[in-house]
Amino acid sequence: MNLRQLRTIEPDAPGRPLSEVIRERMVLAKKRFHANDNISDFIEVGELEGLLDEVEEKMQGVLDSLVIDTERDHNTQNTARRVAKMYLNEVFKGRYLPQPTITEFPNAEHLNELMIVGPITVRSACSHHFCPVIGKVWIGVLPNQNTTVIGLSKYARLAEWVMGRPQIQEEAVVQLADLIQSKTLPDGLAIVMEATHFCMTWRGVKDMDSKMINSVMRGAFLTDMTLRREFLALLPK
Repeated sequence: MNLRQLRTIEPDAPGRPLSEVIRERMVLAKKRFHANDNISDFIEVGELEGLLDEVEEKMQGVLDSLVIDTERDHNTQNTARRVAKMYLNEVFKGRYLPQPTITEFPNAEHLNELMIVGPITVRSACSHHFCPVIGKVWIGVLPNQNTTVIGLSKYARLAEWVMGRPQIQEEAVVQLADLIQSKTLPDGLAIVMEATHFCMTWRGVKDMDSKMINSVMRGAFLTDMTLRREFLALLPK
């Protein structure tokens, strides 16, 4: 069954949740739908609005189970709708929207010197607790004559798209590295991310000063220690 056929799967009974229809398409295509996956290929035009209605309904159930009187409490009236819109249209839109369009150029001048982009501010949510993850990313690229050149702002757009899903930092950085590697084909790629995790500051140990820093090194950054040291030395302390 091809993607076009999968997209024609419709609810087989009145009131069947749209999420089940989308999930069925993915199961039949043998595609996973983990928290940090993009599933836009399996969502038809107009279905996001229907999915938003479903999330709103189920979020209202959560508020009811928390014993919050959303009918009389003026602060929580329409909260279920606001939360649904926030999840689908803002903080998790990297799951539901296709990859942003990226204009690509040939490396006409045969640039081969280290280029660093950052800090790029990124925002996500921990897939364990759905608490915010807010931090900065630095990207180092060592191009070659065959490298595809993309605009500086496009690195930020790609980072936002990857981070706009429930993530854990270790996997998010690898996803971003894989994406940039496939887009630019450089001799070397390095990414460093530093972030505050609200699952540590807002709950649990409630340590307000802890941050997580991790990195991914590819190609020349793995084999050339001088290049690696140069990249790390140029990052703000």
